[in-house]
Amino acid sequence: MATARSGGALGANYNEKLIWIKHDELRRVNATWIRGFIDMHQIDSHHIDQDPNMKSLLRAIDAGFNIILSLKWDYTNLNFPASGSSELAVELNVLDRLLPLVLGKVDILVIGNEPFIEAKLDQRNEHLNEFYETMVRAVIEFRQKHDDAMTTRLYMGALNRLDLPFKRTPAIERFLHFIAVTPELDGVDIHPHMMTFDGHQSMLEYCLARIRPEQTFLTTEFTMVWHWKERMNDTVSSKFCTKYGFSLSTKNHEIISVAIQNPWPFEQWKEYLSHEPCYLFFLSNADAQTSAKR
Repeated sequence: MATARSGGALGANYNEKLIWIKHDELRRVNATWIRGFIDMHQIDSHHIDQDPNMKSLLRAIDAGFNIILSLKWDYTNLNFPASGSSELAVELNVLDRLLPLVLGKVDILVIGNEPFIEAKLDQRNEHLNEFYETMVRAVIEFRQKHDDAMTTRLYMGALNRLDLPFKRTPAIERFLHFIAVTPELDGVDIHPHMMTFDGHQSMLEYCLARIRPEQTFLTTEFTMVWHWKERMNDTVSSKFCTKYGFSLSTKNHEIISVAIQNPWPFEQWKEYLSHEPCYLFFLSNADAQTSAKR
């Protein structure tokens, strides 16, 4: 089993679409890591090994790719099951059937996908905490009983938008405290879909201050979605508009809509992005800040 530390390696995130994994595409760009999640409420719990997403994941493992797998429980329209309930027993039973297929095979298992998003508003409290703590304890108990499962490292997460003070709730504090006091956990998973670099740094510092010094953070989703939303009404570069016949008043969101409706070749996308300061400036700053912290 390869080490779980990527060392700057390139990877691809497939979210719930593990069936989309294509080994030749990954090798073409020298990507050695794969990340995705399994929806525990959508999988066929009686034939987990036959689930298309699971079969695709297992093929990738056999092909030698490093794997980060997150487990998602969707409670956006449900209450979390009470301790000792039959509903909780069902959840634990499905987990018990899944774990033999992945522990000792994937490099990293993340208990949770985006738990505070995938829960009803009135359940984002101790009910959420108790459920995920139960799931973590079940994973740890299974791993301790199987020596070959110990090669898989465990994280808990993922947390979102903790750059916003109102998101730092008692339930979040308990979530991070549980990670800190659970020695079997290697750290916290975060999804910093960034708005600003300062916001990203604030979120990171908040999380790291609440876990043990030897624990680490994992980022399984990282995008510029909030940054891009802020720039959708910006005017596209005149050079690009002139070359491709667009009005000089064309906005980014209009260009993207056109490209979705009638897909462009790669070279046209490359030319569009290369003339967008909000894209290039953001990436160059990200690279500079990352390099400075290495």
